[in-house]
Amino acid sequence: MNRPNILVVLSDEHTGSAAGWAGHPQVRTPHLDRLAAQSVSFDRAYTNSPMCVPSRLSLMTGQYVHQIGAWDNGVIPGPDFRSWGHHLPDYQTVIAGRTHFNGPDRLLGFDRRLTDDLDFWIDHSGRPPRRTTEWQRPTNSHVTEHGSGDHVHTRHDVAATDAALEFLRNPGPRPFLLYVGYMHPHFPLVAPPEFRDLYDPADVELPPTWDEPAASQHPVISLLRHGFRNDEPITEDQIREATVCYWALISHLDHQIGRLLAAVPDDTVVIYTSDHGEMAGHHGIWQKQCFYEPSVRIPLLLRHPSLAPARSTSHVSLVDVLPTLRDIAALPADPALPGHTLLDPVDRPVLSEYHAQGMVDGGYMLKSGRWKYCYYGPAHPPQVFDVEADPLELHDLSTDQSLVAKLDAELRTLLNPDRTDTLAKHNQSARASR
Repeated sequence: MNRPNILVVLSDEHTGSAAGWAGHPQVRTPHLDRLAAQSVSFDRAYTNSPMCVPSRLSLMTGQYVHQIGAWDNGVIPGPDFRSWGHHLPDYQTVIAGRTHFNGPDRLLGFDRRLTDDLDFWIDHSGRPPRRTTEWQRPTNSHVTEHGSGDHVHTRHDVAATDAALEFLRNPGPRPFLLYVGYMHPHFPLVAPPEFRDLYDPADVELPPTWDEPAASQHPVISLLRHGFRNDEPITEDQIREATVCYWALISHLDHQIGRLLAAVPDDTVVIYTSDHGEMAGHHGIWQKQCFYEPSVRIPLLLRHPSLAPARSTSHVSLVDVLPTLRDIAALPADPALPGHTLLDPVDRPVLSEYHAQGMVDGGYMLKSGRWKYCYYGPAHPPQVFDVEADPLELHDLSTDQSLVAKLDAELRTLLNPDRTDTLAKHNQSARASR
């Protein structure tokens, strides 16, 4: 059987709206724009967790975070972890770059690794986060550290591309699944000068909610902002410079992806996506860790020889990638996977979870049609947004008790949120005591 070669590219912290093909008026992504013109663009794609390691382990297993116990960034995958490499035995499965796998096993079912994560991103301790009201990030450098310059993240990404290109020059006779993982546009927002110079801070249109007072926000969001020091004052000039540096990192990412695309034939299947988004000042927040659209909506492009270029409005998420890879490899659907192949997408509710620092109790998002339901446990009120009518998520509709009841019941068809929160806390407590 003739199985196509597959290239999967995963960036870090690329929000779904920050690209030319997505309609952004300023972010320059010419190579991704050309890929989008050849692809199905899933315009309602979401992460299953707005946090790096949980999102990536969910992506690699095709399982929700609660199904595999991927609660936080300290989780080390156990021996029962089944990745794309386990699912696609007829492919040579190859990694270049960032995976954010923790622990000594650097393959997790893949055949080869060309380059690895940066050492300081690999956690070998299994240490859980501190989930208390007193916890705070040491600084707000995720927004205040910005500007032109060389950075190890940039060098990592160039090295990953170089290694992938070397592999592609002579991949061998077996079909390949090549995964290339990039650090960009993850903070710190230090951008290569030639890409920083593409943008003028004066052209930045500040988010309407950039100066939203933390004290006026939902209590869970207010505490999250305090924990990540997103309630500390920053100037408009700082926000403008941070924003253009974020855009510059996206453009550098686009350049690396362009190098990859030039090296693969047109019949190579290509998937591009990101592990989660970046708030970039919306609601006064930088980083992610919440369920507002800039944090949870991600880019997702699929180029396949049998698919005509299109824009899809089906709600999809990262757990749909593994069923898609199995479908591309002519394998039957795996009933143990909650996702669905993107070769024949189905519009259905999306689940996202967060069980880490900044939120004392677990947070859950159900995106169902036009509605977004955010559940934070019985001790806190939920949030409800009509994302179609209110894309900036300014108007919380949770006083509509019948709507809340309907969406809450829909969430509970996917998981029991309170029992899941208990499981997460027990696991984190046990890891802390070790």
